[in-house]
Amino acid sequence: MSEPSGKRLKMNVPKCKAHRALQSTKAKQNFPAVVEEGLCGVSTSIMRFSYRLQALAKIFEQDDLPLSRLAAFFHQESMREQAQAEAMLQYLSERGGHYCNKVIQRPCTEQVCALLPALEFMLGQWKEEMAILVELCQLAREHEDPHTNSMVKSHFLNPLVPKIKLLGDLLTNARRVGCTTDSTGRFGEYLIDQLYKELNSA
Repeated sequence: MSEPSGKRLKMNVPKCKAHRALQSTKAKQNFPAVVEEGLCGVSTSIMRFSYRLQALAKIFEQDDLPLSRLAAFFHQESMREQAQAEAMLQYLSERGGHYCNKVIQRPCTEQVCALLPALEFMLGQWKEEMAILVELCQLAREHEDPHTNSMVKSHFLNPLVPKIKLLGDLLTNARRVGCTTDSTGRFGEYLIDQLYKELNSA
């Protein structure tokens, strides 16, 4: 049975309720307000994820769980996410859009005390990011904005696919070598830490 006309599936693209569109800007052309708002919300979500990865990196720099290579991996991914957020804001500016500054909440990673839950947390975040990017592409298509659709797909969505695959493989290997969800494991974490060169090449 076909979906009734005019009815839209509920989307999870982060919204900016206080968004203020700049209607008078000369740069804005064929840029739907709802897509502008979606880009504003998604960029903030990517910044929030970058902050969470930075917090995870700090966990593996502590003296009770010193895994310097993994800490560097989380730092690197945090910087990449920050660069992605900045690239999205640059695109928003080029299209004549407006970004609303928001307060980034605390990362809520206090419960993470071992490598396995950190990787699971990271994988869940990347899957969530992929889901909202897919929905952002759908939103752009629905509102006849092929430029945004193409940009999000090529610059943000496609590069995320191999990263999720890498992290899935890393989680599988972490379980095989005996990594635990608490602070009791040690040798498995050490073995995974030695895979930093493989992680860094992704």
